[in-house]
Amino acid sequence: MTSRRAKLQEDTNFRLMRILETTPDMSQREMGKALGISFGGIHYCLNALVAKGLIKIENFSHNQNKFGYVYLLTPSGIAEKAALTSVFSKRKMDEYEALKVEIAVLKSEIETKNGEKLSEK
Repeated sequence: MTSRRAKLQEDTNFRLMRILETTPDMSQREMGKALGISFGGIHYCLNALVAKGLIKIENFSHNQNKFGYVYLLTPSGIAEKAALTSVFSKRKMDEYEALKVEIAVLKSEIETKNGEKLSEK
């Protein structure tokens, strides 16, 4: 069984790779804001993805903006993102089904409580 922490890290990596695929020139601060993660957390995640060979970082040193970086998915990063998409989708569908059941139980409890209150009057 995968730990909660590992699932959260997997979800973060997936969401970060989705962002990088669509907007590779986004700053780390913007990434952090989009994902609700601190700047340091994003920096850590990016470094982990680079170490795994899933992304590469290009620096535009000839650009006037010396801090201009582009984060590109590598071929193995694209394959990993595809695999994570499937895992992420299945996990979210499972969560959705569990929530539907929980909502049905809660509605039943509310109807039962409302029925008891009406019969008391």
